[in-house]
Amino acid sequence: MAGKVPPEVLERILSKIRSNDPRVLIGPGIGIDVSAVSFGERTLVASTDPITGAVEDIGYYAVHINANDVATSGARPRWFLVTLLLPEGEERLAGKIMGQIASEAGKLGVSVIGGHTELTPGLSRPIVVGTMLGEVDGRPLSSAGARPGDAIVMTKWAGLEGTSIIARERREELATAFGRSFVERAESLAEYLSVVDEALYAAAFGANAMHDPTEGGVANGVHEMADAAGLGFRLYTEGIPIREETEKICSFYGLNPLALMGSGSLLIAVPRDAARLLVERLLARGIKATLVGEFLAEKKRVAIRNGDELPFKRPKADELWKLFKA
Repeated sequence: MAGKVPPEVLERILSKIRSNDPRVLIGPGIGIDVSAVSFGERTLVASTDPITGAVEDIGYYAVHINANDVATSGARPRWFLVTLLLPEGEERLAGKIMGQIASEAGKLGVSVIGGHTELTPGLSRPIVVGTMLGEVDGRPLSSAGARPGDAIVMTKWAGLEGTSIIARERREELATAFGRSFVERAESLAEYLSVVDEALYAAAFGANAMHDPTEGGVANGVHEMADAAGLGFRLYTEGIPIREETEKICSFYGLNPLALMGSGSLLIAVPRDAARLLVERLLARGIKATLVGEFLAEKKRVAIRNGDELPFKRPKADELWKLFKA
């Protein structure tokens, strides 16, 4: 099945990897967004992610998805490297994609410092692999930093990235079903993709951990934070905000919006007594924020629905792959 390697398989692989360098503050792990290396008073933070589901505006997604991960550590994104893997005969795409990357990197104050481009046999669509570097004073945050009793604050809405990708890739089909203006609104949700501003604010506020939910959406993102911290959670799924565009598109294709690619939303673990103030501060900054759950010392992972506590299972794959299997 397409998507991330199952966590139990990844755990076996990562258990064999060890670093002997004491400057490595954050290394590989389940649910970990970034790596970090200390250079004294400053710390270099790095993250890498591929863009495999989008074709249109793929360069836009590559910059923001990677910048988001770096920002979850409290580090400001600074430098970007990119690998472009293009289908044979599609070398013209290189200029278009690099134009998108240069434009979006410039908006974030990020410098593109290198990479690699090739025409790759066997590809039917382009793949962009980005590596974002950033820096922060002292020790960065890790998605493993959530503590028992921490509240889970979520910004914006579930499934933003997936909704915008589907709207672009299935434009004509959706226009027939819902009209052009609806599709344009759904496509425009990509404008919410960056979480850099809210992540840097939450880090300064005193968050214990943050995570940018990508594949598997908010549902998988909460599991990954719990994996990294060795905790359980209670999630108030009925209160998770979902845009009308996402609800209609997911209903049309039979998808679960909570398990749909979720970049644009940020999951924040914050001490319970500070959670409501963080929500108020984010709202005051024009960023939608909602209290959606809490982390638990006990390992159970449950959702509250209609007042009942029910097991909350990890998605097997992102819902996007049900539409884009090729």
